[in-house]
Amino acid sequence: MSKYIFITGGVVSSLGKGITSASIGRLLKSHGFSVNIVKCDPYINVDAGTMSPYQHGEVFVSDDGAETDLDLGYYERFLDISCSRGNNITAGQIYQSVIEKERKGLYLGQTVQVIPHITDEIKNRFTEISRGFDITIIEIGGTVGDIESLPFLEAARQMKTGKNSSDSLYIHVTLVPYLNSSDELKTKPTQHSVNKLREIGIDPDIIVTRSEKKISDEMKKKIALFCSVVSEAVIEAPDAKSIYLVPDIFKKQGLDEQIMMLLRLRTKKWDFEEWNEFTENIKKQDSFPEIRLGIAGKYTKLKDAYKSLNEAIFHSAIANRIKVKTEYIDTETDDISKVKEMDALIVPGGFGDRGIEGKIEAIRQAREKGVPFLGICLGMQCAAIEFARNVAKLKDAHSDEFKPKCKDPVVSLMPGQKNISNKGATMRLGAYDCQIKKNTLAEKIYKKNTIKERHRHRYEFNNEYRKLLSSIGLVFSGINKKHDLVEIIEYPKHPFFIAVQFHPEFRSRPLSPHPLFYSLLKAAKEKKNEAKL
Repeated sequence: MSKYIFITGGVVSSLGKGITSASIGRLLKSHGFSVNIVKCDPYINVDAGTMSPYQHGEVFVSDDGAETDLDLGYYERFLDISCSRGNNITAGQIYQSVIEKERKGLYLGQTVQVIPHITDEIKNRFTEISRGFDITIIEIGGTVGDIESLPFLEAARQMKTGKNSSDSLYIHVTLVPYLNSSDELKTKPTQHSVNKLREIGIDPDIIVTRSEKKISDEMKKKIALFCSVVSEAVIEAPDAKSIYLVPDIFKKQGLDEQIMMLLRLRTKKWDFEEWNEFTENIKKQDSFPEIRLGIAGKYTKLKDAYKSLNEAIFHSAIANRIKVKTEYIDTETDDISKVKEMDALIVPGGFGDRGIEGKIEAIRQAREKGVPFLGICLGMQCAAIEFARNVAKLKDAHSDEFKPKCKDPVVSLMPGQKNISNKGATMRLGAYDCQIKKNTLAEKIYKKNTIKERHRHRYEFNNEYRKLLSSIGLVFSGINKKHDLVEIIEYPKHPFFIAVQFHPEFRSRPLSPHPLFYSLLKAAKEKKNEAKL
């Protein structure tokens, strides 16, 4: 039977519960345990798919096509696992399931209530996702005291009822604010947050403190006294140079050993070498040569919108032993000509017509000036439009999404998408096969001819234009054979020009960077070195 670790948050949101959960998972996996990890989101949305990045950051996509909270990206990267739709539980899913059962009469005339029906549904999800794992980490979103998260907290409390005390563990992540006016840290918000948790019936076993200043041993003892834990169970989580250093910060404070002691577990091994090698290079990164990478998009003021993209770039920068200075280019308002000054350019995915012409212009400049380029999803579609306009001279080339009556719809809807009215979970989602053409840049990058990558989009390259664009130099190097869909395009007359319909950033890992990002940064590094000669 799986052991459970429940992670809650207090005082304020966005404290880093996701990174805390993922770091604990990494440590326990290094001890040889099989670990699964779940994010509970208390919003009523069924999934994150219809939410704006400005509301909730990027939407992360799993192999099985689930549109999830961005914390699942942390889980996959830290634990090197592939999550599924079961790893993200929302209040919307729970209520939808319970109401469907009630409509079918499965509750046999009972009055359907939050307790026990909603909480039972949540517990069933916990039990199902934990099968076959030694440890299941369950992060409960929101802040203790929020009305939305109460059913999840009650379900977490019930998971300990009638079971051994060593089967479940509760970790509370809380803020210890620093007051500049009095030059002191304040523990009172933490005390109130823990008291609120106790009112629900949960006594935290470990408290993880977030603070911009170091917490003294005396203050740890004070928190321990008022929150009824031993002082060793008060763990500091200071701001780190990189999120990937957090597991080591926790390890040095003995967090993994405390967890194993409380759950009555013995280590099966200790294998942290590869992770340490990675983090040692992070510490040396300031000494690496620097390249300038432009990201041309419209969500430039919200970095969480490109969370997986930024992490994929970081993984590949470390592997290439370079330091990347990322420069966001707002394709609605910024001067696009700065693309010429970049060592490489990425045009990422997105939705809506804002900034589209700026993206197309950025790609034109990268193509004409020999700037290494990677287009992702909408970035690939913009690359196809740019090539059609400026090389094939189809001046009215566009996408049906942005200009429905354009003369040359180089990008259009698949027939199966044209009659869809619901927006949630109706795009091409999840992992699809792609056959790579021999003797292409894509084959050189991937070093194989069949790959599988994750998608999240509704529009596709229009195959009616494939023959024309091929005849003037555009190479369609990746195809989904089952549906005859274009997955990868490239331009061999350029030093490094490739664009993909999928989202490679979702599959990048710290210890195994995605080959597309690695190759892009390698090309940028080589180009910069050549310019110095």
